[in-house]
Amino acid sequence: MTAIVVEALVKIVLLCFALMTAAAYLVLLERWIAAWVQDRLGPNRVGIPLTKIKMFGLGQPLADGLKFIFKEVYTPSHVDKVLYIVAPISILAAALATFAVIPFGSVLPSDLGFPQPDGGPIRLVVAPGIDVGMIYVFALSSLAVYGVILGGWASNNKYSFLGGLRSSAQLIAYEIPLGLGILGVVLAAGSLRLDTIITSQATSGLWNVLVQPLGFLVFLIAAFAESARLPFDLPEAEQELIGGYHTEYSGMPLLLYLIAEFLHMVTAAFLIVILFFGGWHFWGLTGSSDEIGWGTAILRVVVLVVKVLATIVFMMMVRWSWPRFRFDQLMALAWKVMLPLGMVNLVLMASLVEYGEDITATWGRAFLIAGMWIATLLACLAAAWIAPLSGDNRPRMDAA
Repeated sequence: MTAIVVEALVKIVLLCFALMTAAAYLVLLERWIAAWVQDRLGPNRVGIPLTKIKMFGLGQPLADGLKFIFKEVYTPSHVDKVLYIVAPISILAAALATFAVIPFGSVLPSDLGFPQPDGGPIRLVVAPGIDVGMIYVFALSSLAVYGVILGGWASNNKYSFLGGLRSSAQLIAYEIPLGLGILGVVLAAGSLRLDTIITSQATSGLWNVLVQPLGFLVFLIAAFAESARLPFDLPEAEQELIGGYHTEYSGMPLLLYLIAEFLHMVTAAFLIVILFFGGWHFWGLTGSSDEIGWGTAILRVVVLVVKVLATIVFMMMVRWSWPRFRFDQLMALAWKVMLPLGMVNLVLMASLVEYGEDITATWGRAFLIAGMWIATLLACLAAAWIAPLSGDNRPRMDAA
């Protein structure tokens, strides 16, 4: 029992340190990418304090963190002080707790000497063996909306309140297609455990993105919307709401909101990689068995981290390349496009689970994959024909 508690504490400390460090340096990475997109110089001066060593600006996150920590925490007199303080704490706690069931690797070698209750090797996840892992992630990601609503309500400010209302409408609307995208993966793997979903892809050699392109498209767009980043950053929208729900926040409370925002992006990247890109699996490198040595265990962690970083860079490029949707377009996209496409994906995956083995035995995997991609193309064309204005981000010239 003591060994299990120590193992869990070590994992929690390592994971929290990695997440906090990642959040700090992802901010720097995003500022570099924004500077590159806008053809200007990004942060490149701050290095080691009291020296002239600049280190390409790698000291910038430390300087930003110290500035936030030593900045005066000003609480406006017109806010609800209890909810004002609880809101950023709740959203950060929910964002961190989500990682309890998200694996950050595969397993450690079985000869390490720490016996597990199930007799297997040590799994690189804080809470292994949770059979409802996906439901847990879904539930905690839903709790994040309360932090935003509480912050908007407690601030007693019209811009903050509008930001909170927008966030609640947006997150509730996109949770349905997000769940429909996940259901296809759960049907294919036959489990709600994230490590089992990775293992099923590693064993078959077929990543879900190849078999379920429509589910991937729906999940990707819904994940963008759930993380509230451009082109879905309506709850903040600096040009309209001057920051939205965190307009009245500064210092450490604002830092908690900003860290939670980046953790939501990291969570979305982990889920995209685990559900659709094989997690730690890569053909010819990582294998699929739990009987591995240290080299394979480390290689699987590296493969997973590289995939997650690539996904995060893609999300940052989208943020600095795409204009923001109007709010009516945002809602129309969720209810008129994403929801029907998610339902189509669910029906396709249910049919595939029922008849997929017969199709593969008769026509082969290539025919199965080609059929799913053709069905995806037809579904997208049908959605574009039925609701053509939903994804059109151009100004409406007929508006009064």
